[in-house]
Amino acid sequence: MSTTSTTPAPPADKRKALGRGLDSLLPGGPRPAVAPPGVAVPLPPASSTAAAVVAPPAPKPAVSHEQMRELPLGLIDRNPYQTRLHLDEPAMEELVASIRTTGVVQPIVVRPIGGGRFQLIAGQRRWEASRRAGKTAIPAVVREVSDQQAMELTIIENLQRQDLNAMEQARAFDRLGREFGLTQEQMAQRTGIDRATVSNYIRLLKLPAPVQALVEQGKLSFGHAKVLLSLDSLEMINKLADRVVEQGLSVRALEQLLFGLEHPAEKKEAAERFVDPNVRDAQMEMERCLGVRVQIKDHNGKGKIVIEYKSLEDFDRVLETLAAK
Repeated sequence: MSTTSTTPAPPADKRKALGRGLDSLLPGGPRPAVAPPGVAVPLPPASSTAAAVVAPPAPKPAVSHEQMRELPLGLIDRNPYQTRLHLDEPAMEELVASIRTTGVVQPIVVRPIGGGRFQLIAGQRRWEASRRAGKTAIPAVVREVSDQQAMELTIIENLQRQDLNAMEQARAFDRLGREFGLTQEQMAQRTGIDRATVSNYIRLLKLPAPVQALVEQGKLSFGHAKVLLSLDSLEMINKLADRVVEQGLSVRALEQLLFGLEHPAEKKEAAERFVDPNVRDAQMEMERCLGVRVQIKDHNGKGKIVIEYKSLEDFDRVLETLAAK
């Protein structure tokens, strides 16, 4: 008497997360196993009063949601959600030389887009370097993901491998909000960046275009940009940004310059009387953390802290930052 062997279901594929919160994008929990045609599926033991039941053959085998393949480079399209606009050429040349010698060690991630073509999600540098190295194919993980998941994966991959410049991050977060309706809190959860920092990145888009260009070129730091955002006048922002670049001013020097311009009377008073350096340092540190103007008026260990805000957005951000601290 012959018996029908039962094929155990393959172990569930546990995806390696690219960033905190990625499990919410691509759930990696176990999937129900589907047996091939003609094979019985094992059932839990029946009770003593119930008859044994054999499951009918499955209509078709399970379809994998993720595959590893060697794909022709000509079938892979650029990522429309790519936030990285600039590639480090010396680093790229090193990667091209490595791929010529040893090939691509880590596969790229793509998704099918129809017509036998695929769209790049993660691995732009490896894809570009393979093309430059004269390769015709590249190892790739094929995933079925939505537009939103593709964009979030792109941002997370870039954040973890090589930091985007501040303006690239700002535009990426802004796009997540505009195109996919994510709140800043949701963006923070997806990328592992705190909510206040996400807000500060998005605020960079309020800077004049010439100043944004200086940030993108690395001539102004994220810290410089945050200080400049406390100004209302676009003309003054442009002038001070140029001055920072020309004189090589540090963030602290810019803060002191701005304080003198906005509070000339207090600057004169400070020059006439001694100000505890620790108080001044604490004031500047609070301004740096909160992104708004702060005044500490101290008299022999007693005084008050005045936090200025110029919009409800500033007010909400200050409250969230203080609560987080």
